[in-house]
Amino acid sequence: MFDPDLYLKARQFAAVAHGAQKVPGSEMPYLVHVCTVTAEVIAALEAEPGQDAALAVPCALLHDVVEDTTTVLDHIESTFGERVAAGVDALSKRPALPKEEQMADSLARIQSQPREIWMIKLADRLTNLQTPPSHWTGAKCYKYRLEAELILTTLGDASPFLAARFAQRLTDYERHERERGA
Repeated sequence: MFDPDLYLKARQFAAVAHGAQKVPGSEMPYLVHVCTVTAEVIAALEAEPGQDAALAVPCALLHDVVEDTTTVLDHIESTFGERVAAGVDALSKRPALPKEEQMADSLARIQSQPREIWMIKLADRLTNLQTPPSHWTGAKCYKYRLEAELILTTLGDASPFLAARFAQRLTDYERHERERGA
């Protein structure tokens, strides 16, 4: 069941952690991104009852705090519990790994988590599959799409609702990519 108090607690935590951080390439506060991801997850929870909202919602709001801020996992665990911390940890890339190994490692760790964590990764990437930034080369757009296809193939079974939205967004992204001459 969706708990608005837990949502508010996690949103406040994310807002403080991300502070003045902006969505890359925009002037939008980064909190807009995490709330958009969370909205996608909440929509999926409503479309596919039986999922654990008490795990999915805070993890969605906190999915980037370890990767993109100075927040440590212990702080998440002491505030939200071990399950949420484990989910956020799985969603965080390991910067010590070579860049080309990070996604495979991340997907493997996500797959060891409950399906709600898989849903967050789907929601995160589908949210990011907007028109590619104007400074991206055709090769970068192509690589990003291939990575998105891997995410959908690997995690799509977690949520038919999100997988369908993701597939449509991927089709739109590919059209933008073609227009750019990639």
